[in-house]
Amino acid sequence: MTNFIKIASFHRPAEYAVLRLLLEQEEIRFFFQNETAISILPFYSPTKGGIFLKVHPDDQERAMELLNEFLKNENMHPL
Repeated sequence: MTNFIKIASFHRPAEYAVLRLLLEQEEIRFFFQNETAISILPFYSPTKGGIFLKVHPDDQERAMELLNEFLKNENMHPL
């Protein structure tokens, strides 16, 4: 997972719940770094920089398309 690329960050898991489903449906290889730590200790989010969405380089283009469509529909912006 060292080659995965950060394409967005979020502060709370609820912000990307639907995005996770979209990525899974498209069979995009991804993970959310810091997800468990921030879910357990939410006050760590600012110190850790949030929860990072990381994708495999081969899936980056499609993941960015999904992310942009998601953010447009949700009126949210990655940090």
